Amino acid sequence: MSAETGMTHVSVRGDGSLGAGRDIKGNALGDGSAVTYIEHQIVQEVAPWFQPSWPVLIGVLPSQAGYYQRRPLAGELAEAFESSGATGRCQVITGAGGVGKTQLAAEYARIILSASALSGAGDESVLPRSESESTPVDLLLWVNAASPQAVTDAYVVAAQVVIPGGTAGLEAHEAAQHFLAWLGTTAQRWLIVLDDVTAPSTLTGLWPPEVSVGQVLVTTRSRDAAWTTENRTLLQVDMFTPEQSATYLRRAIARPGRPEQADSDSDVAALAVDLGHLPLALAQAAAYLVDTGREVSKYRALLADRARLLAHLVPDISGLPDAQTRTVNAVWDISLALADTYRPFGLAKPMMEIAAVLSGSAVPEQLLTTSAVRSFLGRYRASIVAAGGPEESNVSYGGMVDDVDAEDALRILHRLNLLDHDPNSRTVRVHQLIRRAVREKEDVRVHFRELVSASADALMEVWPDPERDTMLALLLRTNADVLIAGSESYLWRDSAHPVLFRFGRSRGESGEVQGAVRYFERLADEAHAKLGLDHPATLAARHENAYWRGQAGDVAETLAAYKRLLTEQLRVQGPDHLHTLTTRNEVAYWQGEMGDVAGAIAATEELLVDQVRVLGPDHPLTLASRGNAAGWLGQAGDVAGSVAAYEDLLADRLRVLGPDHPETLATRGQLAHERGEAGDVAGSVAAYEDLLADRLRVLGPDHPDTLGTRNNLAAMRGYAGDAAGAVSAFDDLLTESERVLGPDHPRTLTTRGNLAFWQAELGDVLRSRSAYEDLLVDRLRVLGPDHPDTLASRSDLAAAQGEAGDVLGAVSSYEQLLADRLRVLGPDHPVTLATRSNLAGWRGDAGDLQGAIAATEGLLSDQLRVLGRDHPDTLATRNNLAGRRGQAGDVAATITAYEDLLADQVRVLGADHPSVLATRNNLAGWQGEAGDVSGARAAQADLLADRLRVLGSDHPDTLATRYNLAALQGQAGDAAGAVIAYDELLADMFRILGPHHPLAFDTFCQMQHWKGQAMSDPE
Repeated sequence: MSAETGMTHVSVRGDGSLGAGRDIKGNALGDGSAVTYIEHQIVQEVAPWFQPSWPVLIGVLPSQAGYYQRRPLAGELAEAFESSGATGRCQVITGAGGVGKTQLAAEYARIILSASALSGAGDESVLPRSESESTPVDLLLWVNAASPQAVTDAYVVAAQVVIPGGTAGLEAHEAAQHFLAWLGTTAQRWLIVLDDVTAPSTLTGLWPPEVSVGQVLVTTRSRDAAWTTENRTLLQVDMFTPEQSATYLRRAIARPGRPEQADSDSDVAALAVDLGHLPLALAQAAAYLVDTGREVSKYRALLADRARLLAHLVPDISGLPDAQTRTVNAVWDISLALADTYRPFGLAKPMMEIAAVLSGSAVPEQLLTTSAVRSFLGRYRASIVAAGGPEESNVSYGGMVDDVDAEDALRILHRLNLLDHDPNSRTVRVHQLIRRAVREKEDVRVHFRELVSASADALMEVWPDPERDTMLALLLRTNADVLIAGSESYLWRDSAHPVLFRFGRSRGESGEVQGAVRYFERLADEAHAKLGLDHPATLAARHENAYWRGQAGDVAETLAAYKRLLTEQLRVQGPDHLHTLTTRNEVAYWQGEMGDVAGAIAATEELLVDQVRVLGPDHPLTLASRGNAAGWLGQAGDVAGSVAAYEDLLADRLRVLGPDHPETLATRGQLAHERGEAGDVAGSVAAYEDLLADRLRVLGPDHPDTLGTRNNLAAMRGYAGDAAGAVSAFDDLLTESERVLGPDHPRTLTTRGNLAFWQAELGDVLRSRSAYEDLLVDRLRVLGPDHPDTLASRSDLAAAQGEAGDVLGAVSSYEQLLADRLRVLGPDHPVTLATRSNLAGWRGDAGDLQGAIAATEGLLSDQLRVLGRDHPDTLATRNNLAGRRGQAGDVAATITAYEDLLADQVRVLGADHPSVLATRNNLAGWQGEAGDVSGARAAQADLLADRLRVLGSDHPDTLATRYNLAALQGQAGDAAGAVIAYDELLADMFRILGPHHPLAFDTFCQMQHWKGQAMSDPE
């Protein structure tokens, strides 16, 4: 005999309740239970009343669902009841339709029944400890409580059983109240389960009393605040865990008669994810798989096919498992219909439709309260009223839907467990199957175009430009991606909806550059197919595709794409169209990026004439072209002209756009950079500090432009001599960049490169080389082998090889790099010419001095032709050539070359430019090599005074000048003075560079050398 057979079982007829595992006909107690069927309406004359034999079960306790997965919440329910106070014995279970609330309540009820039966039998050994410790009851009443009438009827039946003398002749309401009064006074222990209660109001006047002998367990889809009191606890039932889902599916599909299938564990787990771990969906999917004999992988493909309805991928109603009465696609219909009757009337259902076409994982709350969404809600409600539906008297002023109405609609859906609204994160989550079921409803399909359009408009309404909040931008991209994928071409009418472009640009701006390239390539093809080759949207998509190709590093194809686009725009839109002028700007820009700086300057100057004529001098595009022209001046070597141009542009942008406009802030950053290039490193640092403060205020700490300013400031501080500060700043910035942008974002990778550079400058060469090696691997993976940043990493790594002592390895690496840069950029690109310079330098260090001289002479000839005599790179090559000729023994020619170079540098760069100071240092050094130690000392002393004034006492170049002066002091015969100078210098180097820096070590060795010389001097 089972442990349950001692119960008196009274069954109540009724419609039953809905959801996973519900509506299971029959007796859950076993074959030996006594069953008495009692009609219930108005209480009539019935058979004489008999004292019940306790314990008693009244109502139909649902049978356990097939392949049932036990959940810890059942045990937690028991603990909650046991730990509650004398009047705190009510638990309310809430959750979305299909999560298994009824099954959970039934499991707890079975635990109680088992304890009740065993308490009389005196044998608890067959139960788990937690179950055997549950408090037994004398009465368990199970009520299908969807309506007040259903609850009243159940109470009437219970009253007839337990109240002495019965309730014959009483009205149903009066009999129900007698039963509640009996519950409040009896010494018998009882449990009332009120299953599938619609709302708290359903139980008004019908709540069981709060007494120490009683327990009340409620299941509901509602999570209204009214459920929770000091004596009632609301418990949320969630989906199955991934482990529970997989276990259930494995057991449910492995049934006799089903063909043996090769369903892998990964397919089963993936199906559970596809179904969102919803128990009802898992049950119906398993039944479908058994009925059809299909493999899980095939079923997943069908489920992913948007052309197939969810209703066609589950059994018919007649074949549903566990006596379920609704398919998963319809299980939420009751809640949706109920939601639309709540105040504000008629808004919950259209709000649910908006949420259903967006991302289920997280929809920003502000997106759902936009004017676009509110207008859609208002039109929906007006259509209901126009069709004869109820007209709500308490609507917003003028009948319009305001943001309060929209927020209230969200909370209605949250209260009914149709979605989860988190006020803390201000986001909304919707289960994927609820979203699909809503989208596939016939009445939704009728106005699906309007629904998609309203959602797209809402996205554009809240999408910031620029994107200051990277997390919000990610959420908007996610929602736009879902909307676009399910829009069924409804975002294409006479043109392309702007959200199609905003989504792609945001992908690129977030660092997903290759993804932006592919996206706009597809968008251009789709625009061509839907709108035609000459449509503005098609041309705009081609423009975006070309732009992001350039950002991805494909400079040559970008320039070619823009030239092709310009030809089409001149034909279709004409030469003065804004888009045509924009493309001309891009052609000029990428012409410069290809190395034709002079051509870029000329093209930009011609463009500016037309822009001023057509758009006016203050148009943003005109100002942008002026910014490009200023930048190309600097690239051409006219740094002073570039600074002056940026200063003029900044004044105009301040006047036209204001101080906080992103373009104004960008101009300040460009000006700070050019000031550093002009030699005013301290001024550049100060400008970047001021800019950073403003970007933090305007954009916030996590904006990419703010992070970019931190990058530039850290680098400029390093150039100002604070290498240790640069390393620390880049280390902190890298942490923030990885958090905000992600580890693979191009800017994050750039920060890693900068950190490695300044680690080497600080003397940690081996660590720097290792960092460059790791960075190259990641840039090859993320950006590809031909991206400019990848090629730059190869150059950095080659230099690190040489600095670590592998000079021949550096030569080999630069040779390979030069071949690739010739192929990708061409022979005249400034970066290709720079690679030739680096290769020549390392060849000289490897011992091939004559080869290095010949290579440098050839390079100088090409730079004079391509860049011009006054370009900084040309001047730098003259410096290198002079030094190598001196190393080859032609000291007199070297001195003459440095003197000529110095005159040109002072003319071009100014007397205080760091490069000018470096040339003065080189000239003094070769004067000493020529035997003019006195002249060299005087030159170095003058240089030290200027470096102290321009760079400061702690700059590495200032320390290097002191090092050279100490050496010259020793060479002049003052060994003791040299020792003193080196000793003082060494103390500063330890403080500034650290004791392990190569220059500090070399200074220590020189000091020891001159100590030896001083000790051998008899004086």
